[in-house]
Amino acid sequence: MGKHDFMSPKAVANRMKAKGLQKLRWYCQMCEKQCRDQNGFKCHCASESHQRQMAIFASNPTRYIDQFSQEFEQTFISILSRRYGTKAVDANQVYQELIADRQHLHMNATKWDTLSDFVMYLGREGKCRVEEAERGWMIAWIDTSDEALARKAAVQNKERQAMEDEQLEQRMLEKQVKRAHKALSQSRKDSAATEETAQATELKRESTDQPIKLELKPAATKGLKGALSSGLTA
Repeated sequence: MGKHDFMSPKAVANRMKAKGLQKLRWYCQMCEKQCRDQNGFKCHCASESHQRQMAIFASNPTRYIDQFSQEFEQTFISILSRRYGTKAVDANQVYQELIADRQHLHMNATKWDTLSDFVMYLGREGKCRVEEAERGWMIAWIDTSDEALARKAAVQNKERQAMEDEQLEQRMLEKQVKRAHKALSQSRKDSAATEETAQATELKRESTDQPIKLELKPAATKGLKGALSSGLTA
């Protein structure tokens, strides 16, 4: 078996290592090349192709950093929105899914030094709801698509209409209660007036055992006698 045999144990082991994730510090973002160890990374940095890429980067570093940052953000938001929607999730969990792709853009090429810096940036920009918990940063995507905004507006209109209907019903109920109180008060006044009138005109006998006595005034008696005399003469 030759020294560089494709099926040798060492060659197979090297290919298996190459399939997995390598250390971040041995990755060159400008060249998009992953080195397997420090010696390989050192050799790559000394190569002519790497030197050309670094010269291009040095001509406008801000442009490249902004470009890398935008690409990293878009990839992160894409995973967060597709996998979890608007549900809150551990930010580190999303990050682990992002770096599982060997071709992912590395964070050390962006303007953020740590994942915490990146998460806080998303919160400040209103792109995600973020909250620091005991186990780390919790993050939830904010859907700002036209469809989501239309759904949100429809829900708000429905809630506002329901509130207005409830307030209208409450006002009508209050008016009915006031009218009922007013009618009850008037009814009580009418009943009291009727009772007073009845008490003023009612003839009461103190005792049913005593005869009824009529007391006539002198003028009334004289008139009564004259009427009786006229009747007898006739």
